[in-house]
Amino acid sequence: MTAWTPGALAPAPAAASRRQMLLSQTRAELTLMLRNGEQLLLTLVIPLGLLVGLTLVPAVEVTGRRVDFFVPGVLALAVMSTAFTGQAIQTGFDRQYGVLKRLGATPLPRSVLLQAKTLAVLTVEALQVALLCGTGLLLGWEPHGSLLGVLLLVVLGTAAFSGLGLLVGGTLPGLTTLAVANLLWFVMLALGGVVFPLEEYGGAADVLRLLPAGALADGLRELLQHGDLVVQDVLALAAWAVATLGAASRAFRWE
Repeated sequence: MTAWTPGALAPAPAAASRRQMLLSQTRAELTLMLRNGEQLLLTLVIPLGLLVGLTLVPAVEVTGRRVDFFVPGVLALAVMSTAFTGQAIQTGFDRQYGVLKRLGATPLPRSVLLQAKTLAVLTVEALQVALLCGTGLLLGWEPHGSLLGVLLLVVLGTAAFSGLGLLVGGTLPGLTTLAVANLLWFVMLALGGVVFPLEEYGGAADVLRLLPAGALADGLRELLQHGDLVVQDVLALAAWAVATLGAASRAFRWE
């Protein structure tokens, strides 16, 4: 017979550490994102198609080389698609179908759920950036600026759009979230400097640069085209990140 140490088989129920919960939930969120065909279309196929199409077809007049103008803009679009639109829609329907309600009954804190969703988004964005930059280089793209500057803008942009997406998806019904997220995606695509230069909007350009889409697209374009990190764009994205993540953390509902 096996001799057991007294107390060795006694149950010891307890919640996992925050680090373990964060890693497990991040893996789950990432798996759901990569298995969703619609999200892959939104995050990978559409940005890649826009980059190739806008670079090769002179449908929009830009200053300088086309590929140098559109790569930063499409990178901003990719961040927006993943961190805002995809995340808002997934979160909204998770609430509608009761997924978040069940998570709310577990020891998983609300803050850890939001962190896990953001980490999953950053992972997908790393794939997007690699794919888009590789395609841009094949098209003759000549980037400037520092890698740290690009990472700073992407991380701040991700935080800002994630907060906005979680705020929309965490407060509105699923179908309403779907409509609002898609509408805002098209608005930011048209007015965020992704496809059309902000200068074409005249006096409204200064206001559009303060919005998250405009700040990210303008910041990436100035850095990758001219090597300049614009402080205004960094501060605008940081302010949006603090405001939207704070609002999402307070207003987020499990059901």
